[in-house]
Amino acid sequence: MNTIHHKSQRVGIFVDVQNLYYSARQVYNDKNPRINFEKLLKQSVDGRNLVRAFAYAVKAEAKQENDFFEALQKIGFEVKLKDLQIFKDGTKKGDWDVGIAVDAIRLSPNLDTVVLASGDGDYVDLILYLKSHGIRVEVFSFSKTTSERITQTADEIIDLDNKNFKL
Repeated sequence: MNTIHHKSQRVGIFVDVQNLYYSARQVYNDKNPRINFEKLLKQSVDGRNLVRAFAYAVKAEAKQENDFFEALQKIGFEVKLKDLQIFKDGTKKGDWDVGIAVDAIRLSPNLDTVVLASGDGDYVDLILYLKSHGIRVEVFSFSKTTSERITQTADEIIDLDNKNFKL
């Protein structure tokens, strides 16, 4: 995979916060991993023209949650929040897969590169769609938890573990 970065490239960044959090928990065997989102943003842009940067998160009513969301905004992310769904049987669900895909497709006419921060294999169809429209797709994820389908499909994979994105 070749790194192709030009200053004139228009970049959109889409961060699946929950996916990164749970991946980091698994990779580092840490119940409260901390990811350096500022470094992720800076490395994603890499001197190119940032159009928009989104961080998608699920509200879980956890302590210091609002501080975390504010910190993401201060470093340059537009934070999109969704309530955790709790079903009658007690199961919980909170993901942004469809929302991220719709936003990436909606914004794609204004982008040359999409940076997707997630290793979730559910994004393969999005990656294929974007690439079929001439958009380069770079994925930031933890290689140990990244779907093999993502690895085979994206233009570039940036391993967050190798880049030391842990605080």
